[in-house]
Amino acid sequence: MQNFKYPKEEKLKKTNEIALLFEKGKWRTCENLRIILLKDKPSLPIESSKFGVSVSKRYFKKAVHRNRVKRLLRECYRLHKDLYKESFGEKTLAMLFWVSPEMPQKFQDVEVQFIRLCQSQKK
Repeated sequence: MQNFKYPKEEKLKKTNEIALLFEKGKWRTCENLRIILLKDKPSLPIESSKFGVSVSKRYFKKAVHRNRVKRLLRECYRLHKDLYKESFGEKTLAMLFWVSPEMPQKFQDVEVQFIRLCQSQKK
């Protein structure tokens, strides 16, 4: 049975982890999604996989719209966690961004882009 949970331990919340991610992470883009990754290395040991979501105020002025997009992104991660870990590794810090001013119409649109982003990393 698959684990569809998104527990507190997997959430990227610490300021120093986010700063480290922006300082040393690598960017990947696929359509409207952009991800910044930092993989486990001997010089930077990461104890567990952490994942965060961010949506820019520049594209979505209203908090209602930003929160909607964040919920969709977190749901994609939660449902496709196995694909994500297979693509990016078991021990990674990552933050996912929505980089388009248009609101996604359906969850399926976001889901397809998330799957493409994961599959493009595998190649």
